[in-house]
Amino acid sequence: MKRDFDPVTLRLFVAVCEERNIARAADREAIVPSAISKRIAGIEADVGVPLLQRGRRGIVPTPAGEVLLRQARDVLNMLEQMRGELSEFASGAQGSVRVFASLSVLSEFLPDDIGGFLARHQSVRVSLEERVSSEIVRGIREGTVDFGVCWNAGDLTGLKTLEYRADHLCVVLPAAHPLARRKAVEFAATLAYEQIEIQPGSIVQITLRRAAAMAGHSIRHRIQVSTFDAACRKAGVKHEPTVYPGAPHSFFDRKYTEFAEASADAWRRTQAFVRQNTKA
Repeated sequence: MKRDFDPVTLRLFVAVCEERNIARAADREAIVPSAISKRIAGIEADVGVPLLQRGRRGIVPTPAGEVLLRQARDVLNMLEQMRGELSEFASGAQGSVRVFASLSVLSEFLPDDIGGFLARHQSVRVSLEERVSSEIVRGIREGTVDFGVCWNAGDLTGLKTLEYRADHLCVVLPAAHPLARRKAVEFAATLAYEQIEIQPGSIVQITLRRAAAMAGHSIRHRIQVSTFDAACRKAGVKHEPTVYPGAPHSFFDRKYTEFAEASADAWRRTQAFVRQNTKA
C-alpha cells in the first residue's frame, strides 16, 4: 500500500538535495542518517524510480528527484505560509487576504493603496505577491488567491472585474534613432523597426502583439530582457538607476513631506533624463 508524502519526509529530502550529503542533512535536521535513508528508500519504493544518485560533487537528484524537489519546496512553502497566516489570528488578526499583482501595479499604485487599507483595518493581514497576468488569472480561477490586479487584456471570462487604474506606455529610443525627433510616435510607426522585448510572455507583450496584428504587422524582437534598466542599456540610452532607501512607491508624485528632499532630487533626475533624450 502506497503511503502519502508527509512534510517531514519532504523536508528531509530537500535537505539531502541541498546539502548533497546525507550525514550533513542529518546534522542540519537533528536526526540520525539511517532514518533519512529509510524515509527516502520508502519514497523510491512507492514511486518505483530512484530519486537520488551519487555524483562527483556528492548526492544529486535524478530527473524524477528534480520534480519531487521542486514540488516539495512548493508544498513546504505553502505549509509555512499557512502556519504564518494562522499565527496571525493568535495575535488578534480577524482576517487574511491574499493578493496577486503585476509588476507595473506594484511599482506604482497598489502598495500605497494597500497601506491605506491596512491603516483603516488593522486586524486584517494582507499577503501581496508579484505575478504575471496569466498567473494572476489562473490563481483566481483555481481559488489560490482572493483577488488579483492585472491588465484587462487577458481572458477574464466568468470573472468579476472592476476598473482600478489606467497605465500608459511610452517608447524609449536612442537620440540618433529616426523616430527620436518626433514629438509623438504612433505605435504603428514603431513596427518598422526591430524592438527590445521586456519581460517576454507578459500581458504587456501579448497586448502589443495583438495590436500589431490588428495593424497588419508583427513585432520583430532582436533582444529579450527582463528589466527596464536592461532595456535602456540595450537601446543605448544613457541613464542612471537611483535608489531612495525607505521611500514608498511613487513617492515623487505624492505629498510626502518626510521625503521632500528625495522627491525633489527624483524630479531633477527625471527632468534631466527627459531633456537629455529629447534634444533635436
